[in-house]
Amino acid sequence: MAIGRKNYLFAGSHEAAQRAAIMYSILGSCKLHQINPYEYLQDIFERLPEQPINRINELLPQNWKSTS
Repeated sequence: MAIGRKNYLFAGSHEAAQRAAIMYSILGSCKLHQINPYEYLQDIFERLPEQPINRINELLPQNWKSTS
């Protein structure tokens, strides 16, 4: 996203910039699918420890809306 372009220069490290970009992407997907980002993140952080790795795609924003 264009908003983070210059901010990534001051992220502290390359890995931190990548993590920030991932969060921007997740929140952008929530906006695209008309999902409240706070409710989405709260739900997936509660479900993540018990979620089987082979069903991790269910937690993506485009799939989460239909399961929640």
